[in-house]
Amino acid sequence: MIALRQTNSVFKCIIRSSSPALGEIQRYLSPIFVVARFYSAGVMEVEALRKLVMEKQSAVDKQGDAVRALKAAKVAKEDIDKAVTSLINLKLDLKSASKELQAKISDEGDSGEGAALSKEAFRQAVNNTLERRLFYIPSFKIYRGVAGLYDYGPPGCAVKANVIAYWRQHFVLEENMLEVDCPCVTPEEVLKASGHVDKFTDLMVKDEKTGMCYRADHLLKDYCKEKLEKDPLLSVEKVNELKQVLAVLDELSAEALGTKIKEYGITAPDTKNPLSDPYPFNLMFATSIGPSGSSPGYMRPETAQGIFVNFKDLYYYNGNKLPFAAAQIGQAFRNEISPRQGLLRVREFTLAEIEHFVNPDDKSHSKFQNVANLEFLIYSREEQMTLKPPVKIRLGDAVAKGTINNETLGYFIGRTYLFLTTLGIDKDRLRFRQHLQNEMAHYACDCWDAEIECSYGWIECVGLADRSAYDLKAHTEKSGVPLVAHETYPEPREVEKLVITPAKRELGLAFKKNQKMIVESLEAMDEVEALELKARLESEGKAPFEVCTLGQTVTLTKDMVSISKELKKEHQRVFTPSVIEPSFGIGRIIYCLFEHCFYTRPSKAGDEQCSVFCFPPLVAPIKCTVFPLVQNEKYEATARFISKSLTAVGISHKIDITGTSIGKRYARTDELGVPFAITVDFESSVTIRERESKVQIRVSVDEVASVVKEVTEGQSTWEDVLWRYPTHTTNSVDE
Repeated sequence: MIALRQTNSVFKCIIRSSSPALGEIQRYLSPIFVVARFYSAGVMEVEALRKLVMEKQSAVDKQGDAVRALKAAKVAKEDIDKAVTSLINLKLDLKSASKELQAKISDEGDSGEGAALSKEAFRQAVNNTLERRLFYIPSFKIYRGVAGLYDYGPPGCAVKANVIAYWRQHFVLEENMLEVDCPCVTPEEVLKASGHVDKFTDLMVKDEKTGMCYRADHLLKDYCKEKLEKDPLLSVEKVNELKQVLAVLDELSAEALGTKIKEYGITAPDTKNPLSDPYPFNLMFATSIGPSGSSPGYMRPETAQGIFVNFKDLYYYNGNKLPFAAAQIGQAFRNEISPRQGLLRVREFTLAEIEHFVNPDDKSHSKFQNVANLEFLIYSREEQMTLKPPVKIRLGDAVAKGTINNETLGYFIGRTYLFLTTLGIDKDRLRFRQHLQNEMAHYACDCWDAEIECSYGWIECVGLADRSAYDLKAHTEKSGVPLVAHETYPEPREVEKLVITPAKRELGLAFKKNQKMIVESLEAMDEVEALELKARLESEGKAPFEVCTLGQTVTLTKDMVSISKELKKEHQRVFTPSVIEPSFGIGRIIYCLFEHCFYTRPSKAGDEQCSVFCFPPLVAPIKCTVFPLVQNEKYEATARFISKSLTAVGISHKIDITGTSIGKRYARTDELGVPFAITVDFESSVTIRERESKVQIRVSVDEVASVVKEVTEGQSTWEDVLWRYPTHTTNSVDE
């Protein structure tokens, strides 16, 4: 919780300045007690409350029957009145229990400063501040906007740039990755090979009367969540059923989704009209390359394919050595069916993706021990299927037990945890969820999502997958260019080797100009495919053979190719590398960061609530502000000198020389998440105010830039600085 994080610096202030610090302690402890009361109000578990409500409902029903029976029997009015009074009391008990259950359901999952508010109210407060301070706004706003498209304003751009810069430092520089920048427009044949043209779909339903489109899984998810949150009379069995549906939602087929939609009577949200059966909709934006329109293409739905098709050159650049990783940061495009949830589901977004190429027989990682002792929430496949909560586990133990498939995948999970928590994501609202078995692609060895909890629930922000060798093999087959690696043996090995010898003369006579592509496809066959072709040629004398580069199937005869196994000495092994892929949705991470860093606190006068973003200096859009206390030429000259010195050391800042009171200027920058404010009240020395504690220290003008630099860059903490400089006190009404 934000309030808890504030107390450490506040307590240290007692030693330096007792009377202001005591005021700060009172102010900052109050939110903690509010949150504590909030959590203590829900001591009884939801399931127990449900049982209690159902028991009271049953008692009300029985008493209602009894009252009706007494009236039908025309008994004495006194007896009927007693029964009615008893019924009224039972109804009051039922109402009270239902309210308690509803409050528990509504609050379940809320945390931090937003806990005392409903999730919707908290979200609205965050978004109002974000739009008012121009962090982001709907694109083309004066034309009423376009769903799923947003513009970042100045502070939003700065936060995004800081997040990307830290991602590059944390991953690309730390791991010596090879960074590339590939085009957004991608030829159709590339995405055909990767499977996107045929399989990059979501299931859609249509309003049968208006034609309005909706994502089928979203409608089912919304129905289940609404029933769980707003229906206090659900039986325990029904609750478990709905939770099970939510747990396996991503793996439901079109038929299963359609069955559930009909079973629950789900209709179009806007019109209540019946819905069509679910059917697949491809999410890619189609385009054409060149003026003739004869070369189809798509706006890339991810950045990974550009790395895969460049593997051969990247492998050579890396000295023909494995393992190595390539990274790319760039825009991706998905034509979402019904975009919603602000920055969480958009049609154009920034991805930061890594493709770590590794020997499939050795997925250990030399630096795994650096993260092995990290402990965080892991939501394994087993916990999900048995409806158990995530468990906090040591990363090394999760890999050792096989919960996480291998060290390299585990290493990137650990590095992702460190990246997100350093940005400012609350570690208690971050978990790593394993994909269910049917949720994973058939070629994947293991897949995990880093999910962050916000007012919309648990949101997937990072995908971490062991994709085996699927992508490189697919592009090898489609392009005819082998995307492989080589391993040199210390000593030659005698191995049984599959030998494929195309008869080029016969193939040339039969297929003429297509001979070369057929030869390449024959030589690229794997062992299983080659032996199947051999068996069919021997039994039937001819066999069909699919040539991907031609896009057609040809008929081969037994004199066109020789396939055999021979003992040969090998000096090296040729293999297709496996790929470990961490993929980061930058926009989603930023939105969750906005919520995790947002809270409100009372003004000094106590007459209003002030919004604050407690961004760490690492991601804050502006590192500090410079305020001349009053409009005075001497103070303004000092402010300009400080500004120049801050610029010289690379600290982003802003000078505010408006005549507004200093308290209001502080409040404005707190809303932007600026961690430090420099107030010029003397020519020789100034005060530096820290945003969370609002404690100020006095520093000479010549030292200001160096102090701000060392704190914002993490060389020292604010608590360290407090011991070195005198605390400044103020009696200003505004501060």
